[in-house]
This record gives sequence, structure tokens and C-alpha cells, in this order.
Amino acid sequence: MLEVVLAPLEFETRPLEHVLTEDERRRAAAFAFDRDRRRFIVARARLRQLLGERVGAAPESVELIYKANGKPELAPGHSRDLRFNVAHSQELAVYAFADGAEVGIDVEALREFEDADAIAARAFSPAEHQAYRAFGFFYCWTRKEAYLKALGIGLGEGLRALDTSCLPRGWRVESFAPMPGFVAALAVGERGVPA
Repeated sequence: MLEVVLAPLEFETRPLEHVLTEDERRRAAAFAFDRDRRRFIVARARLRQLLGERVGAAPESVELIYKANGKPELAPGHSRDLRFNVAHSQELAVYAFADGAEVGIDVEALREFEDADAIAARAFSPAEHQAYRAFGFFYCWTRKEAYLKALGIGLGEGLRALDTSCLPRGWRVESFAPMPGFVAALAVGERGVPA
């Protein structure tokens, strides 16, 4: 099963904070801007609610562990081998869930971006650069970031060598518009395909 959920981040944070762990509350408090703190709290609380619904647990009892690269996953002992990923841009969050398969998702608000040409030249493969010229920066960027997130790899060196137009067997990346003014991409590997 593969599922994508869209959620606005315009909620009041106070009623949601109780589902966060102490570590998540510390992470939220570290944000310099109230807007970013609020978005983190709402996005993380909503993730816990969505995970809880899918594994039959209260949101505050959903236990997450983190891989060496920082990618969160459900701790062993939950009722399903559910993989997930979350991204947000402005006031929109997107969540992806897959049973037993690695998944990554990214979303970006469409906007003017002065450095797009320079970043595309450094970060996109030749095929992606052609797609960039045809479809735009955020179309290509969300595809690349969704795939990297599915693999549990951060943005870093070698971005240009990674070509999302030619993925390894068992992987797919799909672009979509979650709502007007946004572009998103979902990357998913078949069951058993290593991240």
C-alpha cells in the first residue's frame, strides 16, 4: 500500500504539543522564528497522529528511531512495517506512507528563484538540466530531493552525478501538484529494493 496525505500547517500548536516527545519539544524550541517553530510542531504532531492511525497506537506512544543518517523510522514492535517520509513548504505538509518499501517525498512552493540557473548547473545531471529548461527548477529539485530522502541521503556532494531521470531498477519517481502554486515529487522503491 502506498499513500500520500496532504495537510495544512495552520493549526494552533498548544493542543498538539502533548503528542511530541521531550526531544521534539527541545528541537521545536531551538527554532529562531515562531513561524518555523509552529510549522515543526504541527508537522511532527500530525505525523505522529497519522502514524498512530496506521499502526493502531496513540500518537504520543508512537516510538521513532533514527538511522545513522538521521532518517526517522518506526521502532521495532509496531503492528506494521510502515515506512514514511514528510516534507513541508510554507503552510503545506505532504506525508508519504508505504508498507515495507522505502519512500521519500518533497514539496516546494513555486516562486521566483534568482540562483536557479547556477544551482541547476551544479546539482542536475545533463538529462535533468534539459528537464529543468523544459519544466522548471522546482520540478527537477523535488524529484531529486524525494529520491535522496527515500535513500536516507542528505544533500551534499555528488548531486550532479545522481540522475533521477534514470533510476536504478525497482525505483520510481512521480511528480504531482498537491495544490495550486506547489509542486511535489514522490519516490518509492519496490519491496526489498535496498535504500
